[in-house]
Amino acid sequence: MNVASLETIALRKEYPGTLALNDVSVRFDGGRIHALIGKNGAGKSTFVKILAGAIRPTSGDIRINGRPVEFSSPREALRQGIATVHQELSLVPELTLAENIMLGRLPTRKGTGGMLVDWDATHALAEKVLATLNVRLDVRLPARAMGVAHQQVVEIARAMSYNPHVLLLDEPTSALARGEADRLFALLKDLASRGVIILYITHRLQEIPAIADTVTALRNGRLVSTIPVGEATAEHMARMMFGDVVRAHRPADVDPGEDILLEVRGLTSPGKFSNVSFTVRRGEIVGIAGLLGSGRTELLRAIAGADPPAEGDILLRGRVVRPDSPARMKSLGVVLAPENRKEEGLIQILSCRENLVMAALHTVTRRGLTTRSRERTAVASLVKSLGIDMPDVEAPVSVLSGGNQQKVVLGKWLLAGASVILLDEPTRGIDVQAKQQVFDIVWSLSRRGIATVVVSSELEELPDLCHRILLMRHGALTGELRASDVSVEQLLAYCLA
Repeated sequence: MNVASLETIALRKEYPGTLALNDVSVRFDGGRIHALIGKNGAGKSTFVKILAGAIRPTSGDIRINGRPVEFSSPREALRQGIATVHQELSLVPELTLAENIMLGRLPTRKGTGGMLVDWDATHALAEKVLATLNVRLDVRLPARAMGVAHQQVVEIARAMSYNPHVLLLDEPTSALARGEADRLFALLKDLASRGVIILYITHRLQEIPAIADTVTALRNGRLVSTIPVGEATAEHMARMMFGDVVRAHRPADVDPGEDILLEVRGLTSPGKFSNVSFTVRRGEIVGIAGLLGSGRTELLRAIAGADPPAEGDILLRGRVVRPDSPARMKSLGVVLAPENRKEEGLIQILSCRENLVMAALHTVTRRGLTTRSRERTAVASLVKSLGIDMPDVEAPVSVLSGGNQQKVVLGKWLLAGASVILLDEPTRGIDVQAKQQVFDIVWSLSRRGIATVVVSSELEELPDLCHRILLMRHGALTGELRASDVSVEQLLAYCLA
């Protein structure tokens, strides 16, 4: 399969008010693994969806081996030789591996009463596909009987059964252990050696030296550059992803107190994080920096009682507390604003008013009853102070922008009387202006003595927002930095060290 190249010429995608992809011209050669990097909102997803046939470009061309191609659907992209393995596994759990690999293309034979599935041929074809990948699995087993690593291999086998020229892989190791990832890398290198063009999208920058031949970065919808992997130092990748970062500068009056509000001692959750210890003072903003898979989100969930840890202690104002449940921790003033705000932080069909008061009903009820008027009064000043832009407090929260939905999440916990707020990706999916507004809210919390712990994949935000930054890698805290003393290039280098 000696395909020379996949090439895009001035590829562009416009949405109302947004230029998601801005005239991207890039070439990927066969027989190599090409890493595609960029921070959230850089244009990676749009670029890959266009190549996969999921969306159509506004303008521009796609060429395979110099031949222009067009796709009206993912099926058409497959026919033209581009196969995609998405981050979320799409196997049907109750079907066998053979059925999943040959899904939609099961061979048939004539039988009594009509055409029947030819199971012998189905199993033989699936085994042949796996054999080409040097993988041996029982294709008669249901997919649910396989571990995540084997399911990922089956996904790749299904893609390769179409004999594609190009294989797109979106975060393929996000759910894999290190040993499983190494086996996947060996498989991908073997495929590349046969001439397959492999485009590897990842947030796990630490994987790139082990898997890629080249590194391509997108930023703000534009192509930055493509470099050989030997030149892809942490500092170089940071410049490619973030450019020249303009520091927002934390206001001078945002200073933490001296007394320790939250202390974590030896917190451990096997397979997620181990022996984590740190303190947070009253009014302090502490960031946690780490790459995907470092255990940051899992740590916040454990502290908030969503996934109680196996070992270790959590102390609030010097007293040991048990993180049995989110309700228990909320009653003590420790709350979590989750990464997935739409599904885990809010109830989309309810009004803004109902979402704001849902965690603080005890403050507006009388003898177990509440009224809409009482709730409107309770949230009025909050809506104003947080600058929540909404048609009316009775409008469903689903109509708000991502930034305003995040403000509702924060407002909900403020109304509930939180003293420690754990923020997981607080600026994901919101625009620049809304990000600055979220920063302002966090700084105002600090002035009120509320402590915050912030996890963000947007590494350039942490030095601006926080007082201190904890470094996390492979489930362990590896260091601590003063936010004012570190650049984003240094921060990424520490995370990769």
